[in-house]
Amino acid sequence: MIKIDGSIGEGGGQILRTALGLSLVTGEPFTIENIRAKRSKPGLLRQHLTAVEAATKIGDAKVDGNVIGSQKLTFYPGEVTAGEYHFSVGTAGSATLVLQTILPALMIADSPSIIVIEGGTHNPFAPPVDFLKIVFAPILKQMGVDLEVTLHRHGFYPAGGGKIEAKIVPIKKLKPIFLLERGKLKGIKARSLFAQIPGNVAVREIAVAKKHFSLEDDQSEIFQAMDSQGPGNIFTVEVDSENIREMFVGFGELRKSAEAVAHEAIEQVKKYLQIDAPVGTYLADQLLIPFALAKGGEFKTTALTLHSLTNAEIIEKFMDVKINFVDLGNGQCHVSI
Repeated sequence: MIKIDGSIGEGGGQILRTALGLSLVTGEPFTIENIRAKRSKPGLLRQHLTAVEAATKIGDAKVDGNVIGSQKLTFYPGEVTAGEYHFSVGTAGSATLVLQTILPALMIADSPSIIVIEGGTHNPFAPPVDFLKIVFAPILKQMGVDLEVTLHRHGFYPAGGGKIEAKIVPIKKLKPIFLLERGKLKGIKARSLFAQIPGNVAVREIAVAKKHFSLEDDQSEIFQAMDSQGPGNIFTVEVDSENIREMFVGFGELRKSAEAVAHEAIEQVKKYLQIDAPVGTYLADQLLIPFALAKGGEFKTTALTLHSLTNAEIIEKFMDVKINFVDLGNGQCHVSI
């Protein structure tokens, strides 16, 4: 039985999600205490409980402590069964984070799966569905896994109500890859997505990006989500390079100007382009589990977050791998498995 203190490092929900995913992969049961101890509302929220329920269902698991607010949980995994599943968060909690909880086990399952999840699709503090489609899935493809993510309905915070579908064609063992050079810059694209707010917000966001990056009309897009149950706004900048495509995000909020939302993403892009590393900070965190499943590979990234370091610590509890971080200076870090 693996024992985990949920207050270590960044002390958030990622510790639980990683433990659930790798428990399914390895068959190792675990107990976690102090769940989300460093958050303003500790314990399981609806989003985390849905992740537990999803892991329990696909892994025929037994679980104790799976109630709202619980700060302790014990999980006994069974046999993972690929197939068609439907889960609903019931709030604006992130559907993408629920998917990422069960994805590791389904990436190495015996047959394909189709997963439908209802909840938030564009939430602060979680990767938007666009990130999974445009950035994460192509990297998994290089490692041998086909992940096709479809957005059926937009779900912004706080209304939620979104719907995504993921089709997963697994591989028995992921292939190690090496992401060490970004390569030549091929292009930059800005996109403003909005729902139930004035359209001039999106126009102003795009205007900021056009001015800053000297973009042509075909390098920007404004999209109004007509299917959203509530208002929302997200501004993204895609950076397409020879060896990788990255995405940087600004989220609209009440009393936050359109210009501030655009600059939030643009500042991230500026830092990324100034540092000779292909993998951005948030993508680095997402790559740790696939690279651990491949039991090899290397990537170069911008400065690591406490989130990534904590995630690596949990991964090493479940898997016989060593994740090495080497500070290269100038804001760069080399990661090898």
